[in-house]
Amino acid sequence: MPLQGMARATGRFTGLMAKALARHGSCSAWLWVHENGDWKGGHCHLLAHVPADLVHVFTGLQRGWLRRITGQPYRKRVIHSKPIGGRLGLETGNPDLHAINLDVALGYVLKGASPEAASQFSLERLEPGGRVIGKRCGTSQNIGAKARKAKD
Repeated sequence: MPLQGMARATGRFTGLMAKALARHGSCSAWLWVHENGDWKGGHCHLLAHVPADLVHVFTGLQRGWLRRITGQPYRKRVIHSKPIGGRLGLETGNPDLHAINLDVALGYVLKGASPEAASQFSLERLEPGGRVIGKRCGTSQNIGAKARKAKD
């Protein structure tokens, strides 16, 4: 995906994801980060809440969404999707281990944060995020700044 198309593609992907989850009676929550690097090119990291009973449905749809968005056949390993901690049910079976793995995943996607933000949120891993056109990161509205402010 060319850099100038990443923001639009991410918006389409999250829109298709939200609609699919809604069709199955679930709401959605996600955060995404765009990065660009010499070896990986432009790419998006997306952390999304998908109820365990819908993971198989969601997994089957992702490749089709990418084909619709890009107009290209799916290429192997473009999507790297797995549950936090490596297995479904960890959040209820071992919540402490899930929390540790969630912190690691969140720290990874936030590795392009400013030194000030890293200090404020105790982020240990910092790396440049590369050149990005448009927004570098975003969230679903239900966990965005406005929703968090309304909850306080």
